[in-house]
Amino acid sequence: MRPEWDSYFMKIAYAVSERSTCDRAYVGCVLVREKRILTTGFNGSPAGQAHCDETGHLLVDGHCVRTIHAETNAIIQAALHGVSTRDSTPYVTHLPCIQCTKALINAGVRRIVYSTAYRTDENALDFLRVAGVELVQNELLHGDQ
Repeated sequence: MRPEWDSYFMKIAYAVSERSTCDRAYVGCVLVREKRILTTGFNGSPAGQAHCDETGHLLVDGHCVRTIHAETNAIIQAALHGVSTRDSTPYVTHLPCIQCTKALINAGVRRIVYSTAYRTDENALDFLRVAGVELVQNELLHGDQ
């Protein structure tokens, strides 16, 4: 049976998450427009820097600051390769944090599809509501691939 589009792209986001180098959360993001993949991103350190899985976490106030989040990495990849993110849909394994939420709003996304609610931030949800960004939970579990 063919998966519907949201499940299809969410499965790809889980595959992308396997490249994450911070074991605090294996997160993957796939930016899609008109059923075409624009870019992908996963949790990892800036280019040329040590990764958590090599040297450990760099924790500040309980957060690992060594890594760039998957959503931000997907946006950065779009910028590096001259790909517009306007009107795209990010498929993310985890609900975006407030920083990624703000970046996605400014990147012009109109819809966010995520699987796991992780550290839900009410301010982030309010930002999405005010910006008119649709938030959809697709509860595909990693083991369901």
